[in-house]
Amino acid sequence: MPPTIRRRHLPSLGSFATFEVAAKHLSFTLAAKELNVTQGAVSQQIRLLETALETPLFIRKHNALELTEAGKALQEAVTSGLDRITAGVAAISGAEEPQVVTISATDGMARFWLAPLIRSFRAEHSEVGFVVLASDANDTLRNYAQVDVAILCGNERCEVGEELHFLFPEVAQPVCSPAYLNAYGPFESAESLNGANLLHLHDSHWSADAIGWQPLGWAEWFRAQGAVWAKAPSSLVTNKVGLLMEAALDGEGVMLGWNHMIARDIAEGRLVFAHPGTIGVGRGNFLNYRKDALRRPAVARFVTHLLGVLGAETR
Repeated sequence: MPPTIRRRHLPSLGSFATFEVAAKHLSFTLAAKELNVTQGAVSQQIRLLETALETPLFIRKHNALELTEAGKALQEAVTSGLDRITAGVAAISGAEEPQVVTISATDGMARFWLAPLIRSFRAEHSEVGFVVLASDANDTLRNYAQVDVAILCGNERCEVGEELHFLFPEVAQPVCSPAYLNAYGPFESAESLNGANLLHLHDSHWSADAIGWQPLGWAEWFRAQGAVWAKAPSSLVTNKVGLLMEAALDGEGVMLGWNHMIARDIAEGRLVFAHPGTIGVGRGNFLNYRKDALRRPAVARFVTHLLGVLGAETR
């Protein structure tokens, strides 16, 4: 028969709260930043908790942390407990839990794919607010304790307490404004596009921490069409997809448009395909969400809305 643990013998509630944040970030430094304390204070709290429980909660590697099996079990229990405490306090105070959905994504995905989905969702659920954490340079945003949903690209795997849904493949195709195509087109062959002003992403975009993907640029597109990119000077080379899209919409030149980001502009006639050739590199886009976040109606409704819009089915 397992020993009975009395509540008064449990470590402090504060140490459990610190552990929860550190477990979600898998970083004492990021946990300290969120809790507005020093990294040393977080590390000491975790050591004291491990001593009190007489078991390690983290596997400490060089510049990395992993949860032990005991740590994984405790994370689930602490998260559930803190959620119940929060709900209890709200019930006592008469305050309703704010309906907020927090999402992380890269800049381009947030602006050109996610934002329209949020607007269409809020047209029917105006009471729900959104926090969007967008960055190409910070891959740790997805690990923040408040993040309910993360939009990812690459070959991802499920993490503890999370679900992963494949959304669509990463595919790009040359696009431009109708005015640009009328003035400088048609571009009937891949080689003829060498005569256009080819707007493109800087190499630093692909090496950003939140991306780190194999480049999907003009060199790769021409190669896929059996042609060679002439690398003529461009009016715009940038590490920001948003600046590239604005230039293409303004009729400045031709860009490689990611199908999921340009779909609305194509449908509404602001952009047109400059050439039928497409390119993909085998990676996909994924929806990643925490199971415990789905207990909140706002998050569950938004995930259902997102998957419904895409025609995806929950696995």
